[in-house]
Amino acid sequence: MAKRKTPKVESLRPETITKEELQKLQNIVKVINEAQLQIGMIEAQKHAILHDISKAQQLINNVREELIEKYGEHDFSITDGSIKYNENGNDKTDTKDNSR
Repeated sequence: MAKRKTPKVESLRPETITKEELQKLQNIVKVINEAQLQIGMIEAQKHAILHDISKAQQLINNVREELIEKYGEHDFSITDGSIKYNENGNDKTDTKDNSR
């Protein structure tokens, strides 16, 4: 077999991207990672706030039950404290303590 007269040509395909391209990709990935971290922190805050809302709603229900026990099942204004009595005469006031 005859010897090759021309040297073997190395592949012209590059093995790595340029340093600038690598830096650009790394910067973009860093931005994405930071955004995902912020989303996670916001979701944790959201969870805590939703838990606080749930607690506040339970407190409102407790106060409402106390008011119903004392004044009967009517509408209570949260702006001025007035009581809107039911017109149908269905007063479920506790008769034990009727000293209004």
